[in-house]
Amino acid sequence: MELLVGDAAVTRSNGAGGDPQDEAYERADRNQKERERLGETVRVVFHALIIALVIRTFLFQPFNIPSGSMIPTLLVGDYLFVSKYSYGFTHYSFPFSPPIFSGRILGSDLRRGDVVVFRLPKDDSIDYIKRVVGLPGDKIQMIDGVLNINGEPVKRDRIDDFITDDDGAVQRVKQYRETMSNGASYNTLDLTDNGFYDNTPVYNVPPDHYFMMGDNRDNSTDSRVLSQVGYVPYENIIGRAQIIFFSIKDGTHAWEIWRWPWDVRWSRLFTLVR
Repeated sequence: MELLVGDAAVTRSNGAGGDPQDEAYERADRNQKERERLGETVRVVFHALIIALVIRTFLFQPFNIPSGSMIPTLLVGDYLFVSKYSYGFTHYSFPFSPPIFSGRILGSDLRRGDVVVFRLPKDDSIDYIKRVVGLPGDKIQMIDGVLNINGEPVKRDRIDDFITDDDGAVQRVKQYRETMSNGASYNTLDLTDNGFYDNTPVYNVPPDHYFMMGDNRDNSTDSRVLSQVGYVPYENIIGRAQIIFFSIKDGTHAWEIWRWPWDVRWSRLFTLVR
């Protein structure tokens, strides 16, 4: 076998004692290939990170549900994608929320009935997920457990009880189907009659703010609690909940793969959030 070195041709020995110069070239060649493979790996990882960052910032961000305030729409253990582009972008759209600008870019209006993720006004390091029930300028009030918007009760129909057995005990809860004037329709729960927030004063939603409520009406800290949530600024809206991509029973961790056959809620996978 011949190896070109400069302008001369050197014949490589096939014997036990190879030419030291040939071995040096082989080592250099291997080292060069290893550097090229490492460089290619670094480039692939870098590009993957950039793509993931772009998707998370401008398209979709995953969230999981840690509490029962949105039952029956969302259950503890649901994992869902939130579309970041639905209402435009604020500095909260970016990782770590750098205060690089104020207001919204490419903003669009929220609709009554949308399920949205937002930054808690009282502590903007915390994400909340609730349903939009009040728009800027609306008057919101709960009367005997019925949602009233601008003096008109929202249509509410009694449907079959919501039944859960995630904790091992079967529980039945009164369930209603609410339908708003814009056609948005969803289910809500009524755990107790004459609950603490079943009768409230009138809430006047300020300009550029929204009124949020959980579907689990007696077990939700939302805009009715002015001292903890209150009215949500438009700028604090992160995005709209779109689809449940994974769901596992409360008390089971997603990484416990060996429990998936029994604890994954297979029927909830890839269902739209309404």
